[in-house]
Amino acid sequence: MEGFKKFLMQGNVIELAVAVVIGTAFTAVVNGFVAGIINPLIAAMFNADDLASATVGIFQIGLVIAALINFIIVAAVVYFALVLPMAKLKERNDRRKGISPEEPTETDVDILHDIRDLLRAQSGTTPAA
Repeated sequence: MEGFKKFLMQGNVIELAVAVVIGTAFTAVVNGFVAGIINPLIAAMFNADDLASATVGIFQIGLVIAALINFIIVAAVVYFALVLPMAKLKERNDRRKGISPEEPTETDVDILHDIRDLLRAQSGTTPAA
């Protein structure tokens, strides 16, 4: 039981649960905004009854525009309302606990370059031009 309690209290589990609940609530708000405000404005530009029926030639451009706008708005809301504040909160908590920000780690390519340079130094060869 102690292990389960520890698992539930981990930051990632709590953050994920909050993100799902808040994300669901924000999705309803964003969808309402897009359906009630954005879509009618764009449909009016195409002289259509609704955005889904807006066409350019044979293409239903309204469907694509509506999906793109919806995606961009949802992504922006999730980033600015969830991701950014959680990152700031984590940074503030880490600072309070005395944990310094992570230093940049070496990539696989950097490590391979170091290995190559060490092997060259051991064999006494010089790099090719």
